[in-house]
Amino acid sequence: MGRVGVSLQPLVDRLSDLLRERNVLHADETPVPQLDPGRGKTKKAYLWAYRSNALTREPPILVFDYQPGRHGIHVRNFLAGWQGHLMVDDYAGYKALFTQGVIELACLAHARRKFFDLYAANQSKIAGEALRRIGELYDLERQAQDKEVDERLLLRQTEAKPKLEALHAWLIQTRVTVADGGGTAKALDYSIKRWPALVRYADSGLLPMDNNPVENAIRPIAIGKKNWLFAGSERAGKRAAAIQSLLGTAKLNGLDPHAWLKDTLEKLPTWPNGRIDELLPLRKALA
Repeated sequence: MGRVGVSLQPLVDRLSDLLRERNVLHADETPVPQLDPGRGKTKKAYLWAYRSNALTREPPILVFDYQPGRHGIHVRNFLAGWQGHLMVDDYAGYKALFTQGVIELACLAHARRKFFDLYAANQSKIAGEALRRIGELYDLERQAQDKEVDERLLLRQTEAKPKLEALHAWLIQTRVTVADGGGTAKALDYSIKRWPALVRYADSGLLPMDNNPVENAIRPIAIGKKNWLFAGSERAGKRAAAIQSLLGTAKLNGLDPHAWLKDTLEKLPTWPNGRIDELLPLRKALA
């Protein structure tokens, strides 16, 4: 598997370059146990995930970057010099990027999750009302799913934006009535604090409203950890990330990952470097 990872690394490097040419990206990270030799234990490493925007007609790209920690320096290194809109959660490691020309998009699903957990815990009426209002925004987005960019923008401007403005006013008014420190206050504060980044999507027909596309891409990794348990070393983690990047991208592009991998490994030894793009697991862009 190590040799396979080494062989495929040039394809992953090229895929990463193509990903950074896109101007809207999703990012997230998930912990991975890594064997810690000599201690009989594991330590925590991280698999950082970067995905292209699902709302474009371009072939989707998914890249995993295995790193020994969760420090923001890792995302800054991966996106060094990149400019565009970045959809992330509220993790502090991303914040430095937003002082360097990257534009923050906040995840509405994360904001909803705060209220969902609150409602599940105590049937809170405030949480229920927040869920209802956010649900209406998702209903509109489902209506816009198969529309052209300009049609989606029109729907967001004429219908979603007034609902967002009403939601914001309700959040502010409700917060005044809630004591500090409790779960309700924290759920309200999360959305109020991130409001400019939460509503930014409504001024475009191309920007995503949540980080679900990359979270869905990470889900197989989370399930897989129950089977393979840990990475044997940092080098092994990086090789696995390379393979997962290509198989994940193949799956997003509607390709059979196993068939693509078999065909590519057979071609690689004699394939010219100047034609490496032809081996990437990408479907053709839609017109």
